[in-house]
Amino acid sequence: MLLCMFYSPFPQGLSQRTLRSGELYGTQGTLRETLRRQRPADTIFQSAQKLINSYKDFIAGFADNHIIFKDGTKMIWNDGIKNKSSKLILAKPDLKDMFNQKYSTGVLKQPIPKDFDPGRIRNEPFFLKMYGANESEVKKHLTEIIWCPKLVGQKIIVTKINGIDKKLIQISKELDQHPELKKYITNIGGTFTWRNISGTNRHSMHSFGMTIDINTAYSDYWQWACKCINEDAIIKYKNRIPQIIVDIFEKYGFIWGGKWYHYDTMHFEYRPELIQ
Repeated sequence: MLLCMFYSPFPQGLSQRTLRSGELYGTQGTLRETLRRQRPADTIFQSAQKLINSYKDFIAGFADNHIIFKDGTKMIWNDGIKNKSSKLILAKPDLKDMFNQKYSTGVLKQPIPKDFDPGRIRNEPFFLKMYGANESEVKKHLTEIIWCPKLVGQKIIVTKINGIDKKLIQISKELDQHPELKKYITNIGGTFTWRNISGTNRHSMHSFGMTIDINTAYSDYWQWACKCINEDAIIKYKNRIPQIIVDIFEKYGFIWGGKWYHYDTMHFEYRPELIQ
């Protein structure tokens, strides 16, 4: 858990730039006193309400431009920085930035506009807060499940937080009814691995055990296509994953990396706030 003392206008020892990166800090007084200042329900930003609805075990409410956690800490919603470049918004997004691009369920509408990556913008401190601030903290909440026991029977490691293990069991059961999909869902490419995204200093969502990569042999990835890590590269879209797999994952709150300009078609990530 990330905690430090708080006073106005900024927490001791933290710069304005640090706050803008979305780091956490404590609150004065009780949680009840903080929530007393909360906006009326009909004036809470719609996207903030989606975040509250999606993570009820962790988030108590919204007040004074902050998401309020149940442990009394809070996180800034809008850092006030305007006209962020695509590189800055990937590296240092606030919570509001995660909703800048609308994720749509169902069949992909092509072509995908350049740099349209709904869900790829992630406020890292938010996920560190929920799933664990370091590898050992994340590991405390991991569990083993059997992936597609009828068709595959592979043991995989995922988090129990937000009921993700149970959701993946349900997804597994549905996929098990489709033997025609076996080649795509066998040899799972990865679940929990504490690491950075290739070519970046940003945490991979695999670090939290809430993401699954299906069979890489039938998957496509933008860095493989351009043989580069240049975010500005012109990329030709490619996908071999059947729509029914995407539909089943989306049903349980997982977004698909195949709907990004910087596509990652093996990648499914638990982000229910984007699917509501």
